[in-house]
Amino acid sequence: MALDGTVVRALSLELDKTLTDSHITKISQPEKDEILISVKTPKGSISEGRKAINVCISANPSLPLVHMTDEKKLAPMQAPTFCMVLRKHLNNARIISVTQPGMERIIIITCEHMNEMGDLVTVKLVTELMGKHSNIILCDSEGKIIDSIKHINAMVSSVREVLPGKPYFIPNTLEKSDPAIIITDGNVALKKLLSKPDDLTKAFYTRITGISPLIANEIIYRAGLTDIMSTSQLDDNMIEALFLAFKEILESITDYKPEIIFKKDKPKDFSCIHLLQYDGIDNMSKKSVVSVSEMLTFFYDEKAKYNRIREKSAVLRHLTTTALERTAKKKSIQENQLTSTEKRDKFRHYGELINIYGYELKGGEKCLKCEDYETGKEVTIPLDDTKNAAWNAKHYFDRYSKLKRTYEAVTVQLKDTEEELNYLESVLAFLNLAETEGELNQIRDELSEAGYAKHINIKNNGKKKANRPEKSKPLHYISSDGFDIYVGKNNYQNDWLTFKFASNSDWWFHAKHAAGSHVILHTNGEEPTDKAYEEAAACAAYYSKLRDTTKADIDYIQKKHVKKPNGSKPGFVVYYTNYSMAVTPSIEGLREV
Repeated sequence: MALDGTVVRALSLELDKTLTDSHITKISQPEKDEILISVKTPKGSISEGRKAINVCISANPSLPLVHMTDEKKLAPMQAPTFCMVLRKHLNNARIISVTQPGMERIIIITCEHMNEMGDLVTVKLVTELMGKHSNIILCDSEGKIIDSIKHINAMVSSVREVLPGKPYFIPNTLEKSDPAIIITDGNVALKKLLSKPDDLTKAFYTRITGISPLIANEIIYRAGLTDIMSTSQLDDNMIEALFLAFKEILESITDYKPEIIFKKDKPKDFSCIHLLQYDGIDNMSKKSVVSVSEMLTFFYDEKAKYNRIREKSAVLRHLTTTALERTAKKKSIQENQLTSTEKRDKFRHYGELINIYGYELKGGEKCLKCEDYETGKEVTIPLDDTKNAAWNAKHYFDRYSKLKRTYEAVTVQLKDTEEELNYLESVLAFLNLAETEGELNQIRDELSEAGYAKHINIKNNGKKKANRPEKSKPLHYISSDGFDIYVGKNNYQNDWLTFKFASNSDWWFHAKHAAGSHVILHTNGEEPTDKAYEEAAACAAYYSKLRDTTKADIDYIQKKHVKKPNGSKPGFVVYYTNYSMAVTPSIEGLREV
């Protein structure tokens, strides 16, 4: 995934076609590093009859972005200073052009407006999409900075200050080559660029402006080479093939074809050119979209949703991980205690031998040598030479009794600890699978009732809030053969699905020796098809700790054979006879209801 120079080029072309001659009608700053601009497009524009468009510009370090959107965000009651500056210089301004300098990850929106004196002046809104260095900067017609959403002084950066009154320029500290110059000079320029020994992929994205590792690999793939090659292995024919692939990709950007690449139904990459490197790869699929903005909105919404859930679950994740580590440590201690009790039968046997052969002792002996009646071999038993035979026998019996009590107690404790460990691993797995606040709330309630967490509100950083999101329900899928498949998203849902919802003739699926969801294949009294069994098993693997593996073992059995021991933790079940199959984790072929 990369918002590189090729994507920014396609995005700037799209914005230029759509926004040129539009008028800015409203500006707000819903987040500290994000602005939302509403524009009114002229009649007959490429915007397909739309009169108003929202342009979201974000300098968020993890999600820097410029895109057109239908989403409306609430603005703060009091506008921040930068927002007020933008309103002063951009309200009612006409957008002249949207451009990208070179192949930099920079978009410049050039506008003209009337100043206080009634003169027509030009200003530029510069968005730098550079990860943690992202910024939104307003410049005047002479290239001086009017203001920026992030102020960068000399203490922060020795390369460039971003402060009102300072000249704006694009830093070139990496000394990368301009792709346009390489295209003009031909493969000789590319050969010179790749002359220094390095990894071939790395050479492209570290020496050429706007090229990401994704595009570098695409160039190499189209040239018929492999990404494990070094530049020192290249000959003239390979350089020529790389140049032609490089030129083909750059020229195709003007006729951009946005597409999203999915891996196991999750967005993995996006590009504005057709990526041949993913063709024919298992579990990989592509989706073409109409516009670059739609592509970015979809991809970053998915990523933002994942990040939001990760942030909101951070407290629960930390709590669960801490409890998991503590329980694992307790298990280790108990296992060591159990190991220390392995000599208990030897001590009992020593006591019995002393009782049998103790009459031979005259007093003062430090050991007793006698024949072991079980093995027939001679055995040496250490003794306390200050005590008699009866005392030594009792001493060994006492040690045996103590170790036996320890063994019995620790065996029970270890079983409880292992169950607790499995339970916490299942909670952590469900936290990783959680996609909504409702699912997090149910897990939080589950941990609270189990005594691990207090009644805190995830969304509100520990503060109580009356209006909580509605609790989530188990997932419901329809198999490709028309059978209903239900998936629990936490331990409470697992118990409900298995013991309240499922009938005895339904089939129950679960990942073998791994935390995960209970999956119910609902039969309605019919015999499921082989395909339904396979899809339910693949679904159970997908909603488990084994999601990212290539193959997962799944146990399946009729629900009537699944039992829940009295007093066991939520989600815990036992079964003694089952079938198993190895599947690839996937929900492909299932339709969510």
